[in-house]
Amino acid sequence: MEMKFNSFAKEHASSPPKPPILLTPVVASDPSTNPEILWHIAKHIPELRKWVIANPSADAHLLEYISQQGGPDVRHSFEVLFASYDSDI
Repeated sequence: MEMKFNSFAKEHASSPPKPPILLTPVVASDPSTNPEILWHIAKHIPELRKWVIANPSADAHLLEYISQQGGPDVRHSFEVLFASYDSDI
């Protein structure tokens, strides 16, 4: 008995899955990065949190989470962010 595949299965049967996203400072600071990825970085990759702070798409809730968690250079990154707000006045 021959198994019949739907068109999606036939089309994708021989193609490998997409590779995972390589999480880098560029991804963490890119405004087009999906918010779910930014949250993943904030929760699991402390060394990239400083780059999320530099991302203009990072919302207040995400920034608050990062400020509470800390991490390498997080305090300095917030100081730079706040100084940039002061200089815009």
